Amino acid sequence: MGRPVQRKALNGYPFPSSAAVSAAMRGNRKRDTGPELKLRSLLHRRGLRFRVNHALVVPGLRVRPDIVFVSRRVAVFVDGCFWHSCRWHGTRPRVNSHYWLPKLDRVKARDRKVRRLLTRAGWTVVRLWEHAPPERSADLIRRALVVR
Repeated sequence: MGRPVQRKALNGYPFPSSAAVSAAMRGNRKRDTGPELKLRSLLHRRGLRFRVNHALVVPGLRVRPDIVFVSRRVAVFVDGCFWHSCRWHGTRPRVNSHYWLPKLDRVKARDRKVRRLLTRAGWTVVRLWEHAPPERSADLIRRALVVR
């Protein structure tokens, strides 16, 4: 037998470290995650009506918050601990870190840009962690709506 074949990553994208990791990453949902569904259900039971994944277009930005209260101009994002680098639950990748660490840094920078541009355009931005209890998150959203 010869040496194992070394595959090169295309366009800087690394090869998955295993089939299990690849399957797990494919399984990550962009919307309708468990924490989002619980929060939306609770908000609806509390009588609040909203849009889901509604596109907002402001100067320099097009974004789809997880929950949008259009008339009150409140945009809610439910951030995943890994993707948005939660200081309590976010993990730092050990495999392919040359790829993942800059990618996670770009996500944090994008989050700051989204907040800045939406706020400048007159929106209130509420960012919540996926691990936050839905009742607490719903209370924070209600407070933001009352202030508006």
